[in-house]
Amino acid sequence: MALCALLPVLAQADPSVTNVRASQRAGTKLVDIYYDLSGGTPPISVSVQASSDAGATYAVPVGSLTGDVGANVTAGTNRKITWNAGADWNGQFSAAVKFKITAGGTPPAPTGMALIPAGSFEMGDSVDGYEVPVHTVSVSAFYMDKYEVTKELWDEVRAWGLNNGYTDLDVGNGSYASKGANHPVHSISWYAMVKWCNARSRKAGLTECYTVGGSVYKTGNSAPVLNMGANGYRLPTEAEWEKAARGRLSGKRFPWGDTINHSYANYYNSTYAYESPQGAGYHPTYATGNSPYSSPVGSFAANEYGLHDMAGNMWEWCWDWYGSYGSGTVSDPTGPASGSDRVFRGGSWGDRAISCRAAFRVYGGPPGSDSGIGFRCARSSVP
Repeated sequence: MALCALLPVLAQADPSVTNVRASQRAGTKLVDIYYDLSGGTPPISVSVQASSDAGATYAVPVGSLTGDVGANVTAGTNRKITWNAGADWNGQFSAAVKFKITAGGTPPAPTGMALIPAGSFEMGDSVDGYEVPVHTVSVSAFYMDKYEVTKELWDEVRAWGLNNGYTDLDVGNGSYASKGANHPVHSISWYAMVKWCNARSRKAGLTECYTVGGSVYKTGNSAPVLNMGANGYRLPTEAEWEKAARGRLSGKRFPWGDTINHSYANYYNSTYAYESPQGAGYHPTYATGNSPYSSPVGSFAANEYGLHDMAGNMWEWCWDWYGSYGSGTVSDPTGPASGSDRVFRGGSWGDRAISCRAAFRVYGGPPGSDSGIGFRCARSSVP
């Protein structure tokens, strides 16, 4: 890889970022960025964007960052961020590279949610080659549920909704074994999930994200309009879901790396090269009785964003209509304007590891009520 000498770096936002400079370490693919940070009230959030066209767009992926970056940076001089350009932008060259450093107070994430910071990542599969072309996607900051929506939470919001105009929300189900309240809800339609998100929003005093014909979407099976600027609960976009699932890791199969076994997730172990040699079969803890089943949410370790079960346990519906990827760089994509199938992600307790990869895509008709498909909510955020 050849990386040009970096041009003057941009700094913006309050608290104040000054004295920014950057350079590539000789003989390496690492770039060190220094800056001074003053003012503000902790915790201070610092994010980085990179441009290859002198600041016209900021689409260079910068996911591999270490140092004084993220949600809990302290003020001081000579703050340092190291970017692994070899991991994110290998083999690229530009004579007009610029960085933008943004610092600001990060509002605390809502209870049960995690902040997914703004930034670019490589969407698609560069390891196994099924989801192509791999392309750069820039995503604004947003919140994501740490856990898949449980039967208990579904029932709570559904009961409120039934008394407030949401008259046809599906009953849903929990796990096969116990129908446990802390298992992810399933056997609900895509439409019901979207309407439930609106009900959850209104119940919490937030603005609903979905409308039909200009009115809040409460009943029926119509294709709604999404308002990404509303502060209520919604399904994540497919790009948001994949960025969140990767948990800062670039180009890996799973949220933790390139191999998988039953200590990481509830899935069906098969014979792929990157699976455990422990032998084929369902997760032994959740395969008692006549049928295997889901695990309680949070039974496995979270990824680096604090999200649990982004691989295995339960498929998760996204907002997007299914469509082929383009090769260009995009910002905050929401999928095709129309279609016949919506996307769901992540694999389930009954799926092989190949389906649990962060990049793996599946699609189906929006009714989509199935025992292996659930969801989690996102919320738009501007830290």
